[in-house]
Amino acid sequence: MNPSFTLSVPRLHTERLLLREYRLDDFDLFADHLANSESSAHLGSADRQTAWRIFSSHAGLWVLHGAGWWALEDKRTGQLVGNIGAFFREQSTVMELGWNTYRAFWGKGFASEAAAAVLNYAFEVRREPKVRALITSANTSSRRVAERLGMTFEMETDIHGKAVNSYVRERS
Repeated sequence: MNPSFTLSVPRLHTERLLLREYRLDDFDLFADHLANSESSAHLGSADRQTAWRIFSSHAGLWVLHGAGWWALEDKRTGQLVGNIGAFFREQSTVMELGWNTYRAFWGKGFASEAAAAVLNYAFEVRREPKVRALITSANTSSRRVAERLGMTFEMETDIHGKAVNSYVRERS
């Protein structure tokens, strides 16, 4: 089935990654990631039906806000290594960054590389005044990514009943 319209998701490039629109054939890896209790320990695991809702929501945010989630593709191999988003939650005016690297690609710096490109996009292209990342206190890897980006702890908050830490950075 071909869509009757074309939605333009900006493509971003880093040294190793292509940040591109989601494709239907990305879903199986996405769902597997969310079903794996180790991979999704900080997010909460999800069955395939819930994963489909999340995947579709990620893609649909581009229509609603002109911001959303990208698939992370390794330029060298063409493999999908994770996803990253620059998006707005309901009724929020602050852009949020979120990232996931699939288990096989942990520890290779993909999250930091992609997040740096997306942070630059948020500040330089979208001219966002402030960006935040919501990270559970136990997620030391994501906290390190945020700190590498120059984000600083702002406060503890709550998202869907779960305590998270808000890290922020303002455009300079």
